[in-house]
Amino acid sequence: MAEKKASVLAYKCPPESRTSIETALAGNFNLTFQHDPSLFQIEVSKRPYDVIFMNYYPENDNKFGLLEDVQEQTPSTPVILTCESEDAVRLDEQVEPIVYDILNLPLSPGRVKRTVSHALNKRQQDNELAYLRRTQNIVYSFDRLIAESDNFKVVLNSLRKFASTDATLLITGNTGTGKSYLSGTVHYNSPRRDHPFIKINCANIPETLLESELFGHEKGAFTGADKQRIGRFEQANGGTIFLDEIGEIPLEIQSKLLRVLEDKSFERVGGNKTIKVDVRLIAATNQDLSTLIASGKFREDLYYRISVLPIHLPPLKDRPRCLAPLARKLLKKFTTSLNKGNIKDFTPEVLAMMQGYDWPGNIRQLANTIERAVILEEENLIGLSSLHIPELNRSMTPLIQVTEPLEAHERELILKALAENIWVQKDAARCLGISPRALNYKIKKFGITHQNWRKHKKD
Repeated sequence: MAEKKASVLAYKCPPESRTSIETALAGNFNLTFQHDPSLFQIEVSKRPYDVIFMNYYPENDNKFGLLEDVQEQTPSTPVILTCESEDAVRLDEQVEPIVYDILNLPLSPGRVKRTVSHALNKRQQDNELAYLRRTQNIVYSFDRLIAESDNFKVVLNSLRKFASTDATLLITGNTGTGKSYLSGTVHYNSPRRDHPFIKINCANIPETLLESELFGHEKGAFTGADKQRIGRFEQANGGTIFLDEIGEIPLEIQSKLLRVLEDKSFERVGGNKTIKVDVRLIAATNQDLSTLIASGKFREDLYYRISVLPIHLPPLKDRPRCLAPLARKLLKKFTTSLNKGNIKDFTPEVLAMMQGYDWPGNIRQLANTIERAVILEEENLIGLSSLHIPELNRSMTPLIQVTEPLEAHERELILKALAENIWVQKDAARCLGISPRALNYKIKKFGITHQNWRKHKKD
């Protein structure tokens, strides 16, 4: 399928301007030129344009009338004004937001091409940001979190209060307990919600690159630094930065981080210009920082600075009342994303098994287990045969002893399972660890029959 071309509308372009626009954009854009104001208004109202050019005439008494119409009809479309002199353009507050740029005549094809490209990129970024903000206001809502256990209710009540402050927050807890997700919930329910939220996993970045990642670097600061790089703290200015696995940060970088927290300033790697930032820090770790302090691997003064508001997330095994509703929420998520809406719930046996398991990987492990089960399950309820928990699977004794893999001698194994279960397919399927539907398919594949099955009985 051919890629859809962007559309450009130009109003009252002088001949030489039209030539420049056509030279720059023809072939990659659908171009429409209008000189009549009424027809121009019709064009704007009848179809969406990606960019609009408008020639500016200072002597026109109603020079902003059409621009206001454009803003009303399509407020997100960038408008590029062309004029004899940029200094002659005086925009009022009402129309200024819609004007992306002002180009002096005569137009250069190269300048036209660059300006249109930048305008389209800016519009796409604005649209993506608007979408993310809409979805994040929903996703990162305290009201949508599962909190049936009393200990987790206490955690959420504290986080609600902490969200309204600007103090540094330290979230501790085992792997998979939701530290990253809750950091986002705090940010998007804070006064900084309309500013950047930058997430970094410090354990995933090599030590040699971590300082540059956090604080940026100047061109030529080290081998391979062929241009200036803006660091994560600068990107997060005005918003929140989330440092996951903060215990993995080397000592020499910890001192620089401490200065950022105390002075709100730093220098890029290889630079001497002091950069000021206004950033809230949320840190997280699954390590015992006091042990790291005792071993000299973490600065004590940094620990006190980041733990102004400490919060500990309980493991899933200590939130037993949360497990079933959380599992059903995850089930709904995966059945929707995998287009398996026929699966409605778990069997009682599966729920009992999940309730009795410790979940060392916590919510992350639960989510992965349910996603896999949704992929495998062929019935309306998630059954034991679709649930894969290694520790439990190894401890379960099969009802039939199999010395060879199912793939090698499927027919013999199926016959053995059927015989030992009085040819009841459902029971045989459970022994084999497959669904009844899968067993039925294999029975037809191998041409297995039995006189007691209904379709083989004589009238």
